[in-house]
Amino acid sequence: MTESALRQRHIILGVTGGIAAYKSADLVRRLREAGAEVRVVMTRAATEFVTPLTFQAVSGQPVHTSLLDPEAEAAMGHIALARWADAVLVAPASADVLARLAHGQANDLLTTLCLATEAPLAVAPAMNRVMWLHPAVRDNVSLLERRGVAVFGPAVGDQACGEQGAGRMLEPLELVRHVGGLFGPRPLQGRRVVVTAGPTREALDPVRFISNRSSGRMGFALAAAARDAGADVELVSGPVALETPPGVRRTDVETAGEMHDAVQALLDGCDLFIGCAAVADYRPAQVASGKIKKREQQMQVELERNPDILASVAAASPRPFTVGFAAETEDLQGHAEDKRRRKGLDLIAGNLVGQPDSGFDVDSNRLWLRWQDGDCWLGPASKAQVADELIAFVADRMSKE
Repeated sequence: MTESALRQRHIILGVTGGIAAYKSADLVRRLREAGAEVRVVMTRAATEFVTPLTFQAVSGQPVHTSLLDPEAEAAMGHIALARWADAVLVAPASADVLARLAHGQANDLLTTLCLATEAPLAVAPAMNRVMWLHPAVRDNVSLLERRGVAVFGPAVGDQACGEQGAGRMLEPLELVRHVGGLFGPRPLQGRRVVVTAGPTREALDPVRFISNRSSGRMGFALAAAARDAGADVELVSGPVALETPPGVRRTDVETAGEMHDAVQALLDGCDLFIGCAAVADYRPAQVASGKIKKREQQMQVELERNPDILASVAAASPRPFTVGFAAETEDLQGHAEDKRRRKGLDLIAGNLVGQPDSGFDVDSNRLWLRWQDGDCWLGPASKAQVADELIAFVADRMSKE
């Protein structure tokens, strides 16, 4: 989809000052591989990290750095660039440039061009985790989103400063997919989607609980992919350490019972439900009011069944197109198909957990999809890419019903 969407498209890549600028050279190459023609505009700070000559070499085009270039301005260079563009992507987008874009400043070539263009504008933030979480930055990003600016990322992980958290620029291939989405079909336009993600926690006492190793990454990637496909997305999440995808509404819960109630409250008008959360099947029958003390060699805990969220959604009337997940350690296809049949699901996505390329605590995934009259595999690939492919597949199935 990305290659056809980007073929012969004119993309302006704005590069701002930040260590992530080194990734932007590879981003130019990847955009060109997808069929786009790329022109690079750099801020003065960006040239301190990567030279314009590097971008000229990978783009095959002159690099634009100055608003007051006499030769360019003789022909209104920034206006010509603004009209040439089919899309403008600022990657990396520093906190400074986000602030200037949010407040309509036009004091260099890049910000002037962003005001002068009628093409879609997207930003890929990259900065220290504390800067990203600062209220001023959050307000600026929210303002840009309300104006229709697409915000790609940031990712969570190790940062050049030695810290870890949200603030990494998305990898070039992910950004290429997102830019392609600006032009590609939006198959879920007008649809309402509910996604569950992450683990649940079932209390034993005030300090202990039963849970699992789900990070929530796959469910959050699905929420973002559904949003990119044009859907109105509600995300119901258990306890996770993840940023809410921009443009997605989020409800936080802790227990399976709370998740069940939250999903039921969102079902009215829901067209697609994706149950990606790793929901606890059982909860302690009794929750101790105080911390349980270590006294005996053994302790028995009586468990009782939690409500079955997937089955209740599939049994609703009217019911949404219902997709379930099955995380298995053995006999993936047998267990996943049994779950699909028992719960009356339209589609089941099974994955083997504990594998190097799928499951919990890894950035990639591999899914076996099974529906009433067929099956196929997705991946292995990044969870973001697998999410894009799964949403595209589900949208196609829904269009045929």
